[in-house]
Amino acid sequence: AARRSAVRAWCLYDWANSAFATSVIAAILPPFFAAVAGRELPKHLATATWGYASSAALLVAAVIGPVLGAAADHLGRKKPLLLACVAAGAAATALLGLAPWGGWHALLVLFAIAFVAFAAGNVLYDALLPAVAAPGEMDRVSSRGFAYGYVGGGLLLAVNLAWILKPRAFGLADADAATRLSFVSVALWWLLFSIPLFRRVPEPRSVAGPRPLAGMPGAVARRLARTLAGLRRQPELFRFLIAFWLYSDGIGTIIKMATIYGAEIGIGRTDLIGALLLVQILAAPASLAFGRLAGRFGARPAILAGLAGYLGITLFAFFLTHPWHFWVLAALVAMFQGGTQALSRSLFATLVPRARVGELFGFYSVSEKLAGVVGPLLFGLVAQASGAGRLGVLTLLPFFLGGGWLLATVDLERGARRAQES
Repeated sequence: AARRSAVRAWCLYDWANSAFATSVIAAILPPFFAAVAGRELPKHLATATWGYASSAALLVAAVIGPVLGAAADHLGRKKPLLLACVAAGAAATALLGLAPWGGWHALLVLFAIAFVAFAAGNVLYDALLPAVAAPGEMDRVSSRGFAYGYVGGGLLLAVNLAWILKPRAFGLADADAATRLSFVSVALWWLLFSIPLFRRVPEPRSVAGPRPLAGMPGAVARRLARTLAGLRRQPELFRFLIAFWLYSDGIGTIIKMATIYGAEIGIGRTDLIGALLLVQILAAPASLAFGRLAGRFGARPAILAGLAGYLGITLFAFFLTHPWHFWVLAALVAMFQGGTQALSRSLFATLVPRARVGELFGFYSVSEKLAGVVGPLLFGLVAQASGAGRLGVLTLLPFFLGGGWLLATVDLERGARRAQES
């Protein structure tokens, strides 16, 4: 009963923080920033400024991830550090609603703080997976967490969009007031649904026991250096990280570029928003289905099936022309997105030595963050050279093919044995 309660509490954190990913990162803050910054900057410069700020926040999060993970392993205190991330992220998100109309600089700073806290918190959250799930349950539990996230994030996003599109129906003055209230609602949602994790998920037992803060910077630096050197002695783990980086880059590019590509070919705003909500609705049961698929055939075959699905999605996107095509594309993405990511997380957990789970999930996070850089850049370069985004879509194929091939060559049994021996 205690383990089931811990699993539910762990999954609820995905429900809690996914609201930030959907409402703030994906749907509401970018156009709000463009409107605020557009009062002082040309439209194209406002868009570019947002892109630069997002890339900078992504880079900072990538650097912080391994350091924070190593610090958590050194101190034997993952939950207190996660609590600090939640508090900082939720506070910065709530303050987004108070930024003055001319305060686009403040919006950027607050978004950067919230995003880095969100990303750093995910490193610690992922590192708690082995503490709540037995080895044979990690695929199912990880998939369940993603399903919770899609439902929770989609539910609050639907409420927020209703406020913004029909503010007077909810007693709000206008869309600006509704947008600001949405930021506050995300902060409260994040805080409220994080509470069960801190109450019910046990702090993982440190192999060496908790250590004092004194001398931590040097100890963390030594841990990271040993981990980087140790990757050469764990070729399966290293090969998996490269495979994950490749196919995650393809997935991340689809997530980031889908709406822009859709708008370019003439898909209307209503269809774009509706398709985004459709992904949130369908991805939850699809993630659970992937967990059951992994239980029957194994995590790797299920991931490879997901990557095959993404190859089909890429080819379908190349021929996309009508709004209903975009809805079909969204449904296909929903089928494979959460399950592929969830099983990648649980499969990685089986290859990680328990003494270094935090820092290695930090490197996993780095792979995930860097996956948001190369794919969109290559997509953009090809789209610019060809004069249209359609050929840019085809740049995704090598990421899925290369990542799938590398994943198929990982010796998972030997990797799991080495993790247990380390």
